[in-house]
Amino acid sequence: MITREQIPTVLDHPVHDARGDKIGDARHVFFDDITGEPEWVSVRTGLFGTSESFVPIHDAALVEDHLEVPYAKDKVKDAPHVDIDAGGHLSEQEEERLYQYYGINWDAVWQDAQSGTGQTLGTTGTTDDAMTRSEEEMHVGVERREAGRARLRKYVVTEEQQYTVPVRHEEVRVEREPISDTNRDRAMTGPDITEAEHDVTLYEEQAVVETRAVPKERVRLTTEEVTEEETVTGEVRKERIETEGTDEQGDQRRRR
Repeated sequence: MITREQIPTVLDHPVHDARGDKIGDARHVFFDDITGEPEWVSVRTGLFGTSESFVPIHDAALVEDHLEVPYAKDKVKDAPHVDIDAGGHLSEQEEERLYQYYGINWDAVWQDAQSGTGQTLGTTGTTDDAMTRSEEEMHVGVERREAGRARLRKYVVTEEQQYTVPVRHEEVRVEREPISDTNRDRAMTGPDITEAEHDVTLYEEQAVVETRAVPKERVRLTTEEVTEEETVTGEVRKERIETEGTDEQGDQRRRR
């Protein structure tokens, strides 16, 4: 149960459900006309706080810097929209709709109100004769969402390369040496007439292709934040108060 003394701590502070999820921010507290105790709290919901939902405050509790209500977040956000009259009251019909939505026994509440032992119908946030003028304010924020995905993918391509390398080979060349005094002794060794063979092994070089994997560079993906300006447009409603029977300074007009 929230007391009147705790209301300044409730207003404009977060409202959480029983699971600890934030529903929105408390905007107004409405009181029981007879007991003067808090009965309802209106909660700003929506992306920029553009909606307002009513939730019973009887079983709510003040936990540190926020108000905790025994209803789920979606339950509060889907509460029926109700109209408040110029005096800041909920009509019996509107309050009955809220009681039924939150599963509160309307007949029991009605009987308690009639007997003066419990809650009363018709709640209010003010009792003076002043008229409150309100305006909607535009609150623009940003939300982070996924805009795309980037991926590194490595694949293999085959390309043809040409290189020119020198290769060597051996060829047979016949050398004839006339018999002279310097080589006669070697030439005269052995039989006079015979058959003979002499082999020479020839060698050549061939181009050989071998591939090796060599690291060339390292590639990674990084992100950087770029700030740009975006203009958003919205509509806000404002209340205007007109006076009748008075001039611009608020004095009563003279009859002629």
